[in-house]
Amino acid sequence: MPIDNDYFKNRQKQSGGGNGGDGGNYQPPFETPEFLKNLGKKAGVIYAVVIIIAIMFIAKPFVIIESGQVGIKVTAGKYDNMPLTPGFHLYIPVVQKVIVIDTKVRLINYSSVEQMGGFDSGIKLNPAINILDARGLPVSIELTVQYRLTADGAPTTIANWGLSWEEKIINPVVRDIVRNVVGTYTAEELPTKRNEIAVKIEDGIRANINNLQGTPVSLLSVQLREIGLPVKIKEQIERVQIANQESERVKYEVQRTKQEAEKRAAKATGDAEANRIEAKGRADAVTIEAKAQASANKAIAESLTTNLLKMQQIEVQGKFNDALRENKDAKIFLTPGGSTPNIWVDTKDRARDTAVNSK
Repeated sequence: MPIDNDYFKNRQKQSGGGNGGDGGNYQPPFETPEFLKNLGKKAGVIYAVVIIIAIMFIAKPFVIIESGQVGIKVTAGKYDNMPLTPGFHLYIPVVQKVIVIDTKVRLINYSSVEQMGGFDSGIKLNPAINILDARGLPVSIELTVQYRLTADGAPTTIANWGLSWEEKIINPVVRDIVRNVVGTYTAEELPTKRNEIAVKIEDGIRANINNLQGTPVSLLSVQLREIGLPVKIKEQIERVQIANQESERVKYEVQRTKQEAEKRAAKATGDAEANRIEAKGRADAVTIEAKAQASANKAIAESLTTNLLKMQQIEVQGKFNDALRENKDAKIFLTPGGSTPNIWVDTKDRARDTAVNSK
C-alpha cells in the first residue's frame, strides 16, 4: 500500500506555525517512489506477488524426483502409501515433506582389505565376515551382495525399517547365513567345495529376504570372492596339493609307460599277424597254382584219345613227307608205336651223318 504522508505534512504545518519560519524546511523520513505513486492500489498486489515468490524460494514447496529414485510424501508425520514417481511434485511446507529414496542397484562389499569406494553412495564397505569352521578354526569370507529397494513398497519399507533399512535387512541376513553355511565345513574343505558353498550362501540369503513381508528388497546376486584361511591350514593345503600333483605325475608316467608297452606289443602282434597272413597268402597261391596245373594236366590227359594221337601222327608224317621232297638225302628214324615224333637227320651235314651211321 502507498505510504500516507498526510501525517508528515500535518507535522510540518504544526511545526511551522509554532516555530515561525523554521518549520518550512522539515522533510519526511521516507518519500514514496514516483512509479509507486502512479500505481496507486495496484502496488499492493505487486507487493503480495513478490512476497509469495520469496516465500516459495525460501520454503521450496516443490521437489524434483530423478530417474532411479522415488519420493515418499510425509503429511503431519504420516507416510503416504503411494510413492512419488520421477518428475515435478508440489507439497505444502511445514505440514508436508518429501523424502527422496534411491532405488538404483546398490552394493555391499564385505572385504578384509580397505578399498576406495569412490563417491558413489550406492556402494557400502563392510568388514569381512569372520567365522569359526567345524573344528573351531577362524576363517574369513569376502563377498559382494547386489540388491535394490523395491520402488512400489518403498513407503512401507521406510516406515517399518527407517532410512537405515540396509543395516537392518541385508547385513544381518548375510552374516547369519554365511556363518550357518560355512560353519558346517572344515577349513580344508572350503577351497575344494567353493562352488557348493557359494550356491548355498546365495540360496539362503535369497530365501530369507524373499520371505520378508511385502518383499521390500529385490536381491540380484551374491558373489563369493575370497575365502581366508589360517596360515597353517594354507601351508598344509599346499603340501597336500604338491603331494597330489606328484602322485598324479607318477600315475601319468606309469600310464604312459603302460601305453607305450601296449603299443609295442600291439605292433609286434600286428607284424606277426601280417607275416602269417602273407605266408598263408603265398602258400594259398602255390596251392591254387598247383591245383590249377593239375586240373589242366588232367584235362589234357583226358583229351588225348587214340584217334587224336593218330591224327597228330598223320599230321607229323605229312610234314616229314613235305621235308623229304626238298631233301631227299635226309634220313628218318621211326619210333615204335608212333607216340613220339620221328627223328629227322639231315645227311647233308657230314659230321652228323657220320655220327649217326656209327651208331
